[in-house]
Amino acid sequence: MAASNYSLKVNRELLDPGFESYRLSLDAIPTYNVELDAAVEEVKLKDTQYTLEHMRAFGMYNYLHLDPWYEDSVLFVDCKGRVLSLSVTLDTALGKPREVFRISADSSRCEDRLCASVSLTSATWAALSDGTGRLHLLRTGKRGDSSHSKWEPLFSEDTGEPFTVLHSVSHVQAGVHNMEVLLLRIQKDPQETKGSGFSVSLEWITVANTAGHGQEKSYEVRKRRVLRGKSVPHYAAVEPRGRGLMVASEKPFVFTHVDGRPVERPEPEPMEEEKTDPIYFWQQTAEDVTVCVRLPEGVTKEEVQYRLTADNVSIGVQGFPPLLQGQLFAPVDPEASAWIIRDNKSLEVTLQKRSEGPVWAELVMGDRRGEHVMSDEQAALIHQRLTHLTSEDLSVSSGYVQASKRDKKFATCAPNFSYASLCECLRRAFIYRQPSPVETVLFNRKQGRQVGQVAKQQVASLDSDKPILGFRATNERLYILTSSNLFVLKVNNN
Repeated sequence: MAASNYSLKVNRELLDPGFESYRLSLDAIPTYNVELDAAVEEVKLKDTQYTLEHMRAFGMYNYLHLDPWYEDSVLFVDCKGRVLSLSVTLDTALGKPREVFRISADSSRCEDRLCASVSLTSATWAALSDGTGRLHLLRTGKRGDSSHSKWEPLFSEDTGEPFTVLHSVSHVQAGVHNMEVLLLRIQKDPQETKGSGFSVSLEWITVANTAGHGQEKSYEVRKRRVLRGKSVPHYAAVEPRGRGLMVASEKPFVFTHVDGRPVERPEPEPMEEEKTDPIYFWQQTAEDVTVCVRLPEGVTKEEVQYRLTADNVSIGVQGFPPLLQGQLFAPVDPEASAWIIRDNKSLEVTLQKRSEGPVWAELVMGDRRGEHVMSDEQAALIHQRLTHLTSEDLSVSSGYVQASKRDKKFATCAPNFSYASLCECLRRAFIYRQPSPVETVLFNRKQGRQVGQVAKQQVASLDSDKPILGFRATNERLYILTSSNLFVLKVNNN
């Protein structure tokens, strides 16, 4: 089966070069607490699950599931095998989670079992793993309705070794209802002689309604595909129409079996694009930018075509297209800039920055054919700024809090990107808000300029000493699950 690998790279145009830091806010976050009548079913790693991939897949599993079709509705599984749902309409009057499905009691006796996992397939369907290797496809009805109807299992199959459900989708093809389910396992690989001896397996199952028109629904497996890789994916999902998979991981995955039959595996495509030698090199200080452009051998200064304005540059050789052309990252002073041919093979250009201090992210906007060489001065400046942004001083006077927590367990973001949040293993959650205008006049003491907007950070400390097991966000609320409590934090008032 065909597979293409692409390298994911940072789009630096999305980064705000003027962003300074988060300012710690002491504004209280309204926090509401639901005490659970039974503990959340936490399955801890066993001695045989000792690899980093076991930890990523199962040790850091998020036990709380957010319903994407019904805002502010979350689900989890407790130690009694109950799938519990809580929908929030009024924070100050939180009800008790209600049972929508119960897993068979026999599931808890399996020695190699994993945590139960849920994937909301559509507005009326869900996929469930009991943690022992059994897959359930459940007709839920419209979950947003006020009715307390139980979920109805219409398909159940023992698929073999235990797994977790990564993703599922529902679609209709040629009048037939299909459900695509993606399962994850970590298995011993007898062909693996190096490393831990484990590999990561993704099983993609298509289940279809085989009943005729007017007959009772009957679902059967239509197709199975198995992929293997060496790392747990950061993201894996089935394409909405069931036409393919999207997998983002550190190492590639390849198809190994389709409907139980081995797949002839071609050599996987390289993850990295073939690199070409840079056309130019550039370096900068606080005052100027130096560019070295490769020239064809034997070029004289009379053949050099050089044009510079405050905002644009064009460098080339007579009779050829420009080697470097476009809008500069920031204005320069053309009168104080100059060029010279070095060793008859390169053109060295010195550009005088019009504004001293700011660091250029690139030389010419959108041009990726050059290579930036960091000067000692710039390295020291970046180090100073990074130290400033990652200060561990949590005092109010500094107003800055370390952004990359060493004890971080989960990270999430509101669907409308109004805030991002991360939590530690115990008790604390950190909320980072988008920059917003300030009502009072503030000045940057280092640069002496007025600050028009501030990005706030808030810290919430839960009244609990139990480990955080689940962490989800909606536009208005942040949900945090421990073994005995479900906390609801009102982050936004929309």
